[in-house]
Amino acid sequence: MKLRAKTICLYGFLIVAGVLTFSSAKSYTGNVLIYLLFTLSFNSLLILGFCKHKIFFDTFIGLFFWLGFWFKFSVRIACMAGLFQEPVGLFDFSGAAYDRALLVSSCGALGLLLAHFVRRSFFSYNRNVELTSRMESLYGFYRNNRRVILGLFCFLFLAVAYTNIMYGIYQRGTVPRMVLPFGLNGVYTWLLLFGLSSFSAVILDCEFQQNRNPYTASVISLLECFFSNSAMLSRGMILNGSSVLFGMNETAKRRAVHLSNFFKVTVIVAFAGLFALSVFAVNHIRMFRHAAPALEKRSGPVPDHARIVRAASSYTVSGTPDRTGSPVTVEKSRKRKFPDREIPKPQDVGLDWMLDWEVFYITAGKNIKLLLIDRWVGIEGTMAVSSYPRLGWGLWKKAWQEKFSHTGTSLYDQTILFSPYVKLDLAEFHFINLPGILAFLYYPGSYLFLFGGMFVAGIFGAAMEWFVYRFGGGNVILCALMAQVLAYRYAHFGYAPGQTYMLLGTMVLNVIAVYVLIKVASLAQAPGRPALPQ
Repeated sequence: MKLRAKTICLYGFLIVAGVLTFSSAKSYTGNVLIYLLFTLSFNSLLILGFCKHKIFFDTFIGLFFWLGFWFKFSVRIACMAGLFQEPVGLFDFSGAAYDRALLVSSCGALGLLLAHFVRRSFFSYNRNVELTSRMESLYGFYRNNRRVILGLFCFLFLAVAYTNIMYGIYQRGTVPRMVLPFGLNGVYTWLLLFGLSSFSAVILDCEFQQNRNPYTASVISLLECFFSNSAMLSRGMILNGSSVLFGMNETAKRRAVHLSNFFKVTVIVAFAGLFALSVFAVNHIRMFRHAAPALEKRSGPVPDHARIVRAASSYTVSGTPDRTGSPVTVEKSRKRKFPDREIPKPQDVGLDWMLDWEVFYITAGKNIKLLLIDRWVGIEGTMAVSSYPRLGWGLWKKAWQEKFSHTGTSLYDQTILFSPYVKLDLAEFHFINLPGILAFLYYPGSYLFLFGGMFVAGIFGAAMEWFVYRFGGGNVILCALMAQVLAYRYAHFGYAPGQTYMLLGTMVLNVIAVYVLIKVASLAQAPGRPALPQ
């Protein structure tokens, strides 16, 4: 029955993808064979992420890349006249420019596909024995102290979320309002991004070992995702939340734990409701924090109702300043430098959720559609980079020298995009565009380097997941979470790349902390040594 359901889903997906491919191919102005190669590459990458020999990294990198490249491009070509919401630099929308961008994208996807097949020879979950024996002591310790552990965890994530909201220690797109001593800002960043969720993964793994439907722990895990993401002004609850739920499902299948339909429905409804609430709350906060102050600088204080309506008309779905209609000076500058290149302007959009219901009803449908399609980094990066005339090793070297800053914008914005962010006052906010790892690896302008780089990135992702599995006690929920974090970093790569070691180091330390926890629990559960004879 399960196999039949999977087969039906696969056939349904292929039918929908086929219809969209046909519609896009009819409107595509370049070589249709190149578009078909692009289609085959990214759809294969997605399907292999759900096959028998998958690992979680395959699933998330395939999903992020499919959404950011093939799905976004095909929908934009088939249904939106080839207009893109995100900036695309000097891309001139000719057939040759489209072909070049799709060839670059397909080359990167093929590198990941090769890494997938090579990885199967050294790591696959269906070839590895679960490492549950070393976890028995941790399971016993959790069983004996369950209520205390759950209570302390709730207190921890609520305290972190509350203090972060109050003091602005780490929030997306803003400069920290408080700098803590001893590097504690970094600790807050780790906890909010994935540290607290990794604690959830350990708790849920222990719950499943008791062969029960973990209602309480599951709801607590979702609440942690909600409060953590809301506190850092992120609408990314769906990322950690979905990876934890995906890991829970895989854990239940591997341990033959039967999850009741009522449990599944309860968790899904709770997840959907909390995610919708987080999006609404974060958009509302961002609008008043980003849009309203900027409007008041230009025209003075305005009533709350007017602030909402005017913010809606001048700010994008991201909750950041409008990057399409307002930067007229950027467009004029670009036309003066490149008068022979006519570049159509993307569509102007407003915010997707409003406290003001009048504006909400007018704009919600259009902006939800744009949010679902355009929030994924991908094809615009390759369109911009493949059209940039000064690619080379000099640009590659310069990109690696970029340093992180809480203010200003990125090298990619300043050099390749002619981004409107360059013209904004970024003393208090941090707005950047990102090329993604695939476009970034094409900075030298070499297809061979791009292919090899994506292959190495794929192998490294698999190696990191093996490390988490091996030293995390075989906790596949933790594996799913860490794989999602790394895949997301790949998809959003390109800003201050030299400091990626900080994220990787934090992931390694996180896993080591779980390993130490297992060892400590083992010592706590170990029987006492017999007394020595007198």
